[in-house]
Amino acid sequence: LTEDEDIQRMLRGSLLRKIKSRRGPRERLFRLQEDGATICFEGRFGRTRSQQSFSVMNIEGVREGHQSEGLRKYGADFPERHCFTLVFKGKRKNLDLAARGEEDARHWVQGLTKLMGRLQAMSQPEKLDQYPFWIHGVLQRADRNKDNKMSFREVKSMLRMINIDMDDVYAYKLFKECDRSGDERLEGRELEEFCRRLLRRPELEELFGRYSGEDRVLSAEELRDFLRDQGEDASLRQACAVIRTYELNEKARQQDLMMLDGFMMYLLSAAGDILNQEHTKVHQDMSQPLCHYFISSSHNTYLTRNQIGGTSSTEAYVRALMAGCRCVELDCWEGSDGEPIVYHGHTLTSKILFRDVIESIRDYAFKQSPYPVILSLENHCGLEQQATMARHMKAILGDMLLTQPLEGQDPHDLPSPEQLKGKVLVKGKKLPEPWHEPCGVTSLPDPEEEEEEEEEEEEKLQERSRRQVRDSPRAMVLGDHGILAKDASQVAPELSAVVVYCQAVPFPGLPHALRHPRPCEMSSFSERKARKLIKQAG
Repeated sequence: LTEDEDIQRMLRGSLLRKIKSRRGPRERLFRLQEDGATICFEGRFGRTRSQQSFSVMNIEGVREGHQSEGLRKYGADFPERHCFTLVFKGKRKNLDLAARGEEDARHWVQGLTKLMGRLQAMSQPEKLDQYPFWIHGVLQRADRNKDNKMSFREVKSMLRMINIDMDDVYAYKLFKECDRSGDERLEGRELEEFCRRLLRRPELEELFGRYSGEDRVLSAEELRDFLRDQGEDASLRQACAVIRTYELNEKARQQDLMMLDGFMMYLLSAAGDILNQEHTKVHQDMSQPLCHYFISSSHNTYLTRNQIGGTSSTEAYVRALMAGCRCVELDCWEGSDGEPIVYHGHTLTSKILFRDVIESIRDYAFKQSPYPVILSLENHCGLEQQATMARHMKAILGDMLLTQPLEGQDPHDLPSPEQLKGKVLVKGKKLPEPWHEPCGVTSLPDPEEEEEEEEEEEEKLQERSRRQVRDSPRAMVLGDHGILAKDASQVAPELSAVVVYCQAVPFPGLPHALRHPRPCEMSSFSERKARKLIKQAG
């Protein structure tokens, strides 16, 4: 890849702006390191500047243009084609960047995409070949004063760089055990020993010793016995193939022998995974009715942190959908300027526009899975903003939004995930049909407060919330929801019309539900209620 034009540009480096607020962002030099897997840039800790880095292996995706919440909020001053976003695995925040020109941005987007693909396709031995370059680069960057020794503070910095989240007390214990010189610095062999201890797996060492005996070397026959004990129908030829694939020591490999490192490498690879690799893809029958499946669901999807004063973000929906969730929750409340908002009501959590959430769902609903996505609406809006919600969903989701029963499908039966591929379903209250009231709206009973599980949570939250907002200037705003949404128990016909297969109703009790099955209706209740039902009529 070093001959590639995009990679060459990245190796030379580019001045990019890190966009995280409305203040004018400073340009920093971002550069790909010689290992082809690490990006370095100048960062800032308080008032001190320091070299920072991240691994391409930790990037989940690259988005072009204003495709993140941060760039939509703060990137208006930068042309869309100059901007891109790096989305990281795990909890690390997105990195929003703006290049000086369109060409620079394109080189970085294309180059990173190539590197991510290359790293993903690497075999285990190829990854190991890269390891010395990578760890050497990490050690150099962590060694802030460049004395070729590592203080405990620098070791902690190194652990952060390689994404090891370790308890400080345990890390310091390891540090002291390896500090043979007693000068509170690790160097050379001491540092190597520290890294080895980080990688130790005592339970695997014990297992290896049990099968290899006193010589601590596993023969092909011994490996075959181990594989058979695991329930695998293994032959001597298969055992030799495993050794040739995973053994790191060339001499041992040539003699069909396996050392501890090779054994660990095998067990920690995809081949040693307890999960059948065929099952990492959809292998089940997906043509059964929707209610025959467990559905991967997310609760309070919009929250990125705690439920009292945390941040609400459209990025939380992106992450949930990319993690495979097929049901996401939207707590909808009255917003200003006629625009519904999503947040955890009666708390200090921040608010996001309902419209922005629906746009994010449109963009990411089916990137990870083609199967239907259910929008679970907890609706606290008045009739006018309910109608706005329905308009937004129709306008933004278009043909993705299911607004009618599937053609040729009995409207009283649930279709299958296979039939609903690429469709977004709305879960909410539905008006009786036909509806004859002149006003076109009705009050419906709450399905056990729609999400009765919220009741227990709400009781705990309310008192804490009241204490927090009592003296807050926002208390007036929070209190207003009772007035603004006074008709939230009513349902606007426009919103009712987009509820097809997931109609929220109060739970009628098991005897009634079993006598009169209505597959398109669904109820929510607390775990306490579920346990009670199991006890009474399991």
